Amino acid sequence: MYRIPLIIDVVSDVVCPWCYLGGKRLEAAAAGIDDVEVHVRWRPFQLDPAIPPEGTDRREYMRNKFGDEDRLRAAHERLVSLGAAEGISFDFDAIKVSPNTLDAHRVIRWAGTYGEEVQTRLVGEMFSRYFERGENTGDRHVLAEAAGAAGMDVPVVETLLATDADADAVRAEIATASRMGITGVPCFLLEGRYAVMGAQESAVLADAIRQVASAKARGELDEPEDPSVA
Repeated sequence: MYRIPLIIDVVSDVVCPWCYLGGKRLEAAAAGIDDVEVHVRWRPFQLDPAIPPEGTDRREYMRNKFGDEDRLRAAHERLVSLGAAEGISFDFDAIKVSPNTLDAHRVIRWAGTYGEEVQTRLVGEMFSRYFERGENTGDRHVLAEAAGAAGMDVPVVETLLATDADADAVRAEIATASRMGITGVPCFLLEGRYAVMGAQESAVLADAIRQVASAKARGELDEPEDPSVA
């Protein structure tokens, strides 16, 4: 059976719990559509690029961000409940460091050269390590371990992480997302043209995929602008 190919660029940050939730929902949506072949590319976004390279204390950071322990607790409880429905075991108490995610996005970029499966596996590994195990995904040793678990060449990743390789390219991609009007994540960009904002339910994502795929099959899509700066 012919399957309509559809590219989805997922603009996200690996310290965004809604991005983890949205990624799981996208996976479920794509798995339930037989006549569309979904190809996922992960694009960078930084919720807070001002965090220092060594990271910062998460409890203090979140207290400053929310300003109220009760609001923060309520947000976490809601995410724990929503995550459980998608097979995610959020453990916010285990997280001690709020990391700068520039290095993580560099590794995700390199994972793309291995293919979409490796890149998606790496992103999932990073989400799990941070949100379910409380690991510091700003730590280069942790990033190298995650890369190895995803099937990447660890010595190569370690060598590149010790340099500034692709740091400017990642920043340029983030700037491109900003120019496109993306101010929050996750953002699902279908065929470089149609955006679905937020961690929508799987049914909503599936409906968007079907609609855009059908329009593509009918030849109704304009030639999209590739959001990649690569």
